[in-house]
Parts: sequence; C-alpha cells; structure tokens
Amino acid sequence: MDKILLRSDQHEIAILTLNSPKNLNALSEAMLEALKLNLEEIGKSKKIKSVIIKASGRAFCPGHDLKEMQEKRDLENDGGKAYFEKLLSKCTHVMKLIRELPQPVIAEVQGVAAAAGCQLVATCDIAVASEEASFGVNGVDIGLFCSTPMVALSRNITRKKAFEMLTTGDFLDPFQAEELGLINKVANSKDLGDCSLEMAEKIASKLSLAVKIGKKAFYKQAEMEIDDAYSYASSVIVENLLFKETNQGMNDFLNKKS
Repeated sequence: MDKILLRSDQHEIAILTLNSPKNLNALSEAMLEALKLNLEEIGKSKKIKSVIIKASGRAFCPGHDLKEMQEKRDLENDGGKAYFEKLLSKCTHVMKLIRELPQPVIAEVQGVAAAAGCQLVATCDIAVASEEASFGVNGVDIGLFCSTPMVALSRNITRKKAFEMLTTGDFLDPFQAEELGLINKVANSKDLGDCSLEMAEKIASKLSLAVKIGKKAFYKQAEMEIDDAYSYASSVIVENLLFKETNQGMNDFLNKKS
C-alpha cells in the first residue's frame, strides 16, 4: 500500500508530497495525521532549513474528504458533532504547526487548491503555482461556509476579496492569486518543481538562526498594534545582533567593502 504522505530530503530541504491522488489528496484524518507527525519531526531537526509541500496527481488538495466526513456522520448519534470538532481541531493543529515551524514552508501547487486545500496554501509562508493551478473556498456551493479556511485566507488577501470568494465560491486563477498576494510566483508546469526547489535552496543558504527568529517575529508582530510591534521587533533584532554568526557576517561584509 502506498504511503499517503511521502517525504524525501534533498540536503537541507524536506519535501513532503501529498500522495492520495484517488481522492485528489484530500485532507482526510489519515492525511492530517501524517502531516502532523512529519511536521513535528521536521520542527525538531537541526539539519532541515526549509520545507516544500507538494502533491501527486492532477490536484493539489480539494479540502477535507467529504465522503469520509459523511460516512462518519452517519455512524454517530450526535449528527457527527464530536467527530467534526475532532477533525477541525486536528486540521487547525496542522495549520498552526506550519506557522510555528522554525523552517519556512513553501507550497508547490500544480492543480486545484480548494477549501481547506486553499487554507493550506494560505498558511504556508511562501507559495508557487503552475499556470494550471486554481484557488477557491467554495464550500458555500454545498451549503458550507468555509469558516476555518477564511482565517488563513483573510490574512493573505484583502478582506473584501476574501469575503467575495467565500460567499460566491468563485475561484482565482494563478495570476489573480499572485496579484492578490495569495501566492508568490507563477511558473510553467514543467518548471514548477525547479522553481520551488530554487527558492527553498536560497532560504536554506541563509543563517538558520536568523530565519528562525525572523519567522516567529514576522507573524507575532503582525497581530500587534504598531507601537507594540516596533518594541517587540526591536528586541528581536537586538537578540539577532548578538548572535556570533551575525557578528561574523557583518565583519565579513565590512572587510569586503574596505
């Protein structure tokens, strides 16, 4: 039986591949659990400096596994309430793991990314997509407002556009997604893997201590009022300046200029 999530490391880069093409790589219980375990392991690694999340088959991820959800609903006396709460809690945990991971995470999107799949893209620190990719939060089409995907989406693009997508179910093409800030770059499908790998390698070449402290600060300050944000960011940069590797880097730069 094929693994539902594949991991391959290329030097200092961990590549996670959603590998359930039969259900378009849906975020089933098993997929979420596999992501959780791998992300937790990567987060503890001193070797890995950047991460790529990609998918096999024609789709990136359509969101949760609706078939699995309906089957579980039918087995429960509470209409599935306890199961749905557990599933959404696990999904939220995975999304928070990505944000809290010391290493930057790049989404490599080759096809449709919908609902919680779009949430996954929005949660990743960076995203690149092929010209065939599309992005939507279309739960409303089946009577389900994408409330949890909304959290990540509304922190990536403008509120009005996010609300429009949530209430109409309309999809973005990759060029619209790039213009709105949901993704960083559009690549030809044959070059997509090279594009994400090049970006991951560039990040991995930087001082991991600086990237780690910077990623944490990036998200923390974004939730603060401006005065608090500057105060916090100042304390972070002072801490960074005291790294011996940063001191060496500054000296090397000055010696090159002199």
